[in-house]
Amino acid sequence: NATGERGDMPEDVTADTPEDVPGDVTTGVTAGGAQAETHAFEAEVGRLLDIVANSLYSEREIFLRELISNASDACDRLRYAALTEPGLAAGDAEYRVTITPDAKKRRLTIADNGIGMGREELIRDLGTIARSGTAAFLDHLGGDRSDDVALIGQFGVGFYSAFMVADEVILRSRKAGEAEGWEWRSDGKGRFTIAPAEGETPRGVSITLHLRKDAKEFVEPDRLREIVKRYSDHIALPIVLVADGEEETINAALALWTRPKSEITPEQYAEFYHHASHLFDEPWLTIHNRVEGKVSYTNLLFVPSARPFDLFHPERKGHVKLYVKRVFITDDCPELLPGYLRFLRGVVDSEDMPLNVSREMLQHNPVVARIRAGLIKRAVAELKRKAAKDAEAYASFWENFGAVLKEGIYEDAGQRDTLLELARFHTVEGDGLISLAEYVEGMKEGQEAIYTISAETLAAARRSPQIEAFRARGVRVLALTDPVDEFWVAAVGQYRDKPFRSVTRGQVDLDRIAGDEGKDAAEGKDGGKDDDAPDDRAIDSLIAAFKLALGDAVKDVRASSRLTESPVCLIADEGDMDIHLERLLKQHRQLDHVAPRILEINPKHGVIRALARRLGAGDAGDAIGDAAKLLLDQARLMEGEPLPDPADFAKRLAAMIEKGMGRA
Repeated sequence: NATGERGDMPEDVTADTPEDVPGDVTTGVTAGGAQAETHAFEAEVGRLLDIVANSLYSEREIFLRELISNASDACDRLRYAALTEPGLAAGDAEYRVTITPDAKKRRLTIADNGIGMGREELIRDLGTIARSGTAAFLDHLGGDRSDDVALIGQFGVGFYSAFMVADEVILRSRKAGEAEGWEWRSDGKGRFTIAPAEGETPRGVSITLHLRKDAKEFVEPDRLREIVKRYSDHIALPIVLVADGEEETINAALALWTRPKSEITPEQYAEFYHHASHLFDEPWLTIHNRVEGKVSYTNLLFVPSARPFDLFHPERKGHVKLYVKRVFITDDCPELLPGYLRFLRGVVDSEDMPLNVSREMLQHNPVVARIRAGLIKRAVAELKRKAAKDAEAYASFWENFGAVLKEGIYEDAGQRDTLLELARFHTVEGDGLISLAEYVEGMKEGQEAIYTISAETLAAARRSPQIEAFRARGVRVLALTDPVDEFWVAAVGQYRDKPFRSVTRGQVDLDRIAGDEGKDAAEGKDGGKDDDAPDDRAIDSLIAAFKLALGDAVKDVRASSRLTESPVCLIADEGDMDIHLERLLKQHRQLDHVAPRILEINPKHGVIRALARRLGAGDAGDAIGDAAKLLLDQARLMEGEPLPDPADFAKRLAAMIEKGMGRA
């Protein structure tokens, strides 16, 4: 573990450390003579298990829900595998979960007859917390317990919840199709032991919890019935309580999605969401309906209220389980939903596919294609309804999943118009989110385009000098801060006949836009004529001097109509790639070099005026060239770009300050 300590060894294992065994693995023998190995967990489990055991769940009883949910998944997987290999389920095809309390020994056993786990799976899956992304997970643990809890809850580490109530966990398993069983055990203090199971091991997994003294309630049959009824009544296979030699099925054992909506409570929906998604938040939206016709299916889908940790994983994997006639088929069916709806969790149950459908058949199955079209239409319609009904709640959804949904604007031409209506944006001028429709309705008289600016963050967009004249005139500018924005804007081009136009590219003409809000700011602070201001010829001469000094470092130098406060800014030419997109592609090594920019100067700024007057007086010397290079570097810094020669910049800046302050 992270501290380097070996942790406690189970009492019936004797360890030795031969030279050829890695330092994090020790070998020994069990009391029965079987060879055993003790492994260190591959993550900071001392820290993680402490958080899981003490802080992850508000109620300790949740551990039983998590273990039952895992057992149900194991049975689903074997049921599907047995369709093509019947021998895997031979001798015990009645899938179920059994709960056996032992009050005298203070033990609780949860067992299933599902697909089971082999030795390598036990080491790989139970030896590494957050296996789906351990490194990224640990990188985000910041030491703040409440924040760490939220992160852990997004990884589905339900098995480790057993350590909330147990001081030792023993797992015995035999994988379907294998003859040998295995025993895994740990006290949750940094190490686990694995050895061949002694005696006959039934197929599946049996987890025995040695309960803590303060967890005696979890061997009481009435308490167990209450917990299962509350959290796991929807599990679609029998949950059997074995107490006092009697067996009793204590759940309804009916798939929740098959029940009428009128018979399902919000609490039951929430518990099924937790079971199906392995997430710990509450569902933000529930979509439950049955479709009958040429293709019949039922879907029970949920939108999470918090952003799952793997939402932007490169694989863009979906999390909707496909059932056929209530038999689990797969939870990896990218044909079922497009990538831009991958935040959806839940199940889809088809009546029209064969039970023995294969992964290859799913890729080209017309039934799947029809279900996909229906699910997209339904999900988008529900989001649209929610947006119209509760704008504040929809804003919360958009902050979590808007960047994903915008992928559909680029990818799905058939849903593009609807998704554009669903899109929300921050503006550089105010708080809150607005729709494109609201933007167009609020356009100034004479405004012909929807103005946008791309930036890494909203704060960076608001600091950008290119928006100054727009802000001064009260013209709203949409802040595009997601990488996908660069692509869908180019694909769409316009909205309601209003073209999208970046404020960091090409010329802008704001004179035709009505409004006096920024007139004074745009024309000078006093709004009148400045007698001390250089004339156009002086500015033209300064521009020519800048071009000469900067050479190929810039594509052009010209007076700006978009600056009111800053002396300079960089923009892309009309036909060039937008600055932010070019930088993004270069960062991802999709572009070898960037095109030279246009440097725009603000003729009304004090620095530019002073330089023009000095140039006109004929005593500029090398100062104009040094100033031009400094201002270019300033514009680069404002764009968040690295300087080509930081040492040269520092040298010029120091010299300029020295001249300005006077030599000592």
